[in-house]
Amino acid sequence: MRVLVLGYIVRGPLGRHAWHHLQYVMGLERLGHDVYFLEDSDDFESCYDPTTHEMTTDPAFGLAFAGAAFARVGLQDRWAYYDAHTAAWHGPSAAKALELCRTADVCLNVSGVNPLREWLLGVPLRVLVDTDPAFTQVRHLTDPSALRRALLHNAFATFGENVGTADCTIPSDGLRWQATRQPIVLDAWPVTPGPRDGSFSTMMQWQSYPTMRHGGRVYGMKSRSFAPYFDLPQRVHARLEVALGGSTAPRAWLAEGGWTVRDPYELSSDPWVYQRFIQGCKAEFSVAKHGYVATASGWFSDRSAEYLASGRPVVTQDTGFSRWMQTGSGIIAFASPHEARAGIESVSREYERHCRAARAVAQEYFDARRVLPSLLERAAATADVAG
Repeated sequence: MRVLVLGYIVRGPLGRHAWHHLQYVMGLERLGHDVYFLEDSDDFESCYDPTTHEMTTDPAFGLAFAGAAFARVGLQDRWAYYDAHTAAWHGPSAAKALELCRTADVCLNVSGVNPLREWLLGVPLRVLVDTDPAFTQVRHLTDPSALRRALLHNAFATFGENVGTADCTIPSDGLRWQATRQPIVLDAWPVTPGPRDGSFSTMMQWQSYPTMRHGGRVYGMKSRSFAPYFDLPQRVHARLEVALGGSTAPRAWLAEGGWTVRDPYELSSDPWVYQRFIQGCKAEFSVAKHGYVATASGWFSDRSAEYLASGRPVVTQDTGFSRWMQTGSGIIAFASPHEARAGIESVSREYERHCRAARAVAQEYFDARRVLPSLLERAAATADVAG
């Protein structure tokens, strides 16, 4: 099929963000689809320049970043960017972008960060891929414009894998969500020997956006999840490191607790710098957004999946993913500081076993050759009903 992946690379030119979207394009291409990546500026100042930390309408930095990234993965002629501020297309597929839209079979709007303009509304299968469960649904319930944008799609997939189950409290926005997860192109994430003396690390935003409230419930960020684990570095025989973004992040406070705090841009300036950051770590330790945990959403991080694929164990806060994923080897879920300490100690004590198991977990649950066909099949099966 001809598949259009809508994503966020030009506007968010950082290595970690790029991998999230690149793997949809790479994975679909490896499955034999005629795939292109399209991005839209939207109608506001949406282009982030990580060297100045400014948001502008100028896509120059991001266009150069995207060109280098797509060339590195052999897809140099498979992308285009629409700048609504100048009504112009950019990139190697710019001249044929509207024709691609006219002839596409599927449009995957990953993270829902692109508007569906008139030239996309004729694509038969238009899938909204929600990577921010609970928060997406609350937006739809509290912001009529967000719901109107969502309803331009006719199939809906979410990283909240427990959606619709008895214990999952993601609020219903009336859309028929199907479970999905991050696809990992395994041959792009080779296993490398893990450093036994390395750090348990992660990369995170302290406060991605303001806390949400709906129906008497609070849906918080990672900042709300972190406090019980503030002094964890003082309770374990391991180095804990966080590459921390966000202007309100309490870096000095975390350093007092024993955390090594690093600059995320230095570690994510392009996709391969970011990949080397993961390969240089012993394992991942991470908390999740409070809203993911409080709703038992089943969300699992694309970043954590990349650690696993690299043969790096992951010790991470349980969002309910332990209901659909086998945990205990390679991936350890925790719900308290005591369980977090035990998980770190287990990884350190049996490191090689956990490293082997990590890659096996990635192969079983995140292989793009399984995830993407399942996504397309579920979307096609529910599109008429959802539309």
